[in-house]
Amino acid sequence: MENIYLIIVVVLFALAISDLVVGVSNDAVNFLNSAFGSKAAPKWLIFLMAGLGVLIGATFSSGMMEVARKGIFHPEMFVFSEIIVIFLAVMITDVILLDMFNTFGMPTSTTVSIVFELLGSAVAVSIVKIQQIGGSLGELSNYINSEKALAIITGILLSVLIAFTIGAIVQYITRLIFTFNYHKNMKYFGSVFGGFAVTAITYFILIKGISGSAFAEIEVLNGQKLGEWVATHTGKLLIYSFVVWVIFIQLLKWLFNIKILKITVLIGTFALAMAFAGNDLVNFIGVPLAGYNSFKAWMAAGATAPDAFSMEMLAGKVGTPTYMLLISGLVMISTLIFSKKAQSVVNTSLDLSRQNEGNERFNSNMVARVIVRSSTSFQKNLKKIVPASLTDKIQSRFEPVEAASVNPDAPSFDKIRASVNLLVASILIAIGTSYKLPLSTTYVTFMVAMGTSLSDRAWGRDSAVYRISGVFTVIGGWFLTAIIAFTVAAIVAWIISVGGMIMIVVFVGIAVTMVVRTHILFKKRSAKDAIEEDDTITEKDETEKVMEKCRKQVVKYVNTANQVYSDSIGSFLSEDRSKLKESLSLKDTLNKKSKKQKNKVLSTISKIEEDVDSGHFYVQIVDYQRELAHSLNFLVNPLYEHVNNNHKPFVQSQIDEFSKLVMEISKFFDFAVNLVKEDKFECTNDLIKQRDEILVLLEGMEITQIKRIKAREINTRNSVLFFNTISETKNMLLHAINLIKAHRDFIMVTQEASKLK
Repeated sequence: MENIYLIIVVVLFALAISDLVVGVSNDAVNFLNSAFGSKAAPKWLIFLMAGLGVLIGATFSSGMMEVARKGIFHPEMFVFSEIIVIFLAVMITDVILLDMFNTFGMPTSTTVSIVFELLGSAVAVSIVKIQQIGGSLGELSNYINSEKALAIITGILLSVLIAFTIGAIVQYITRLIFTFNYHKNMKYFGSVFGGFAVTAITYFILIKGISGSAFAEIEVLNGQKLGEWVATHTGKLLIYSFVVWVIFIQLLKWLFNIKILKITVLIGTFALAMAFAGNDLVNFIGVPLAGYNSFKAWMAAGATAPDAFSMEMLAGKVGTPTYMLLISGLVMISTLIFSKKAQSVVNTSLDLSRQNEGNERFNSNMVARVIVRSSTSFQKNLKKIVPASLTDKIQSRFEPVEAASVNPDAPSFDKIRASVNLLVASILIAIGTSYKLPLSTTYVTFMVAMGTSLSDRAWGRDSAVYRISGVFTVIGGWFLTAIIAFTVAAIVAWIISVGGMIMIVVFVGIAVTMVVRTHILFKKRSAKDAIEEDDTITEKDETEKVMEKCRKQVVKYVNTANQVYSDSIGSFLSEDRSKLKESLSLKDTLNKKSKKQKNKVLSTISKIEEDVDSGHFYVQIVDYQRELAHSLNFLVNPLYEHVNNNHKPFVQSQIDEFSKLVMEISKFFDFAVNLVKEDKFECTNDLIKQRDEILVLLEGMEITQIKRIKAREINTRNSVLFFNTISETKNMLLHAINLIKAHRDFIMVTQEASKLK
């Protein structure tokens, strides 16, 4: 019996390592987005500061482990076998849930997931136990620590509103003082601002946070413990800290000309990583450690019957070995540096908070449109009341220094906002940690970033509706996290309770399979993104590179258009619904890609260093790519609807005509691809001639169709679909020729401009 439970404890720790990996991948956004978004330092330096913060913060997490042991349920009401089921269900659910969110780049809360998983699994096991002893569901309150659980959940939800509000207020005041042109004011107030920021962080992280750490019990002077000494000398420590930091930062500025805000952002990154590790480490190893402590207590009692050994020992104080915390910190640091999923989650936060324009990740929704419309109306009415001189004065403080169109590769936001993000988030999280409330670091840091974005007017008329939609999508995902975590953990715990050891093996297998599957999915998507990135024009590209990338773009579009057209017509004629659905998916991918390319056209042409004509022809290329995608969209959708609704297929004569047409279209596109690849622009007229021959073929097909209509060989639905396919084929050929011409002009003008340099 001991061996079985030993294996379960080993599985718990194996799941803990996996949970650390997927959890840090999700939570890296919390302390990396400000440094990455403001481009405050090289990546290696950002990772170094964050890594040190995680490592030190891990040792501060000991006091938080109580949440996993007795924060959600009353351990004395359960026996050893039941506690192990609760903990196992939590870890299996957590690994699957977090990995799924990471794969799709959505930041979720590890704190919320662990709290609701503990709640769900404890409720399920409690219900099973109540049923076994013949009790009523009214006794459930004896098992669940509802008061503490409610306090934790309320604290997490309130943190969303508080973080957004405080972030917005602090950023508004800071921007009023420093403006976007902050370099001048930094000469006079920079060291004071930096000193205040770092002192505040020092106070809440080191002074408030130390009481629950592994170092609080260390004896310092006259037998006084470190935690007590810090508490009695708080005022002096604050004053000395402020003075020291102001002097230190100013000296660095004078002696080494180091940017003050860069120091603030790096120290803030360190502090926030430290707060994250101190607050969130419980989410990853708290449950396995509680399981390990339970196993040790059971073994110490002589390995009595597991279903008779009470777990009341979990209600007491149980210390966590520092070496375990340090090992966990090292795993977190390794994940932080090497995880690609972490960068994916960071990008979501940066897309919603960036100051400059760009491709919006989320589509608009009705709620966002109503909010933006109401806000716009409120601003107009407010301007009528507030004096124009005051409005103009405030507006001047929020005037960006450089437009995004001038510098498309500027940081997502400046270091002033990055400093505020880190300062406010660190303070709020550290306060929660000091009061043993497991606040969601994801909720706090994300909402602070959104609040500062709002105050900084990053959500302009052209982007506000998409950013707000994105925020609601992420917040909706958070609530979904709670529901899924509770439900899945409860189901897993109930099935294990009923099914026993076999179901444990099954669920561990499912967890491993899910993680591997999502990893493969993420890898495929990353490879696809890397290929797309390969074709993206950057300001570093030489003329030859620009032309080569443009050539690749056109070749891919033409090849994909050929594949979509040929496959969709062919599968339609053979009534192969599944293959036609694949063509539909490929068409949608091309449509999204063309839309994304068009949205990025502003930043792309600003990177092309040649003359204006080059930019003009590149815009034409993007336009015709978009039109080509539209033609395919209007062509393929009706074909799929026809097959999907099981309408009559085309008659044999129509099938023969379209089969011949597909062959001619394929030859046309193959010739076009060869023309682009080899720069055989002198053959453009031959391509046009080939297009004209196909148009003659299409006219003949139309005449034949009219004859079939008069002979009553086909119905109306058939005719509408037939003529629509012919019409969109003509449009596709027209846009394809225009695309080739625009590409030809772009290459020739770019080459000519390069020679004149």
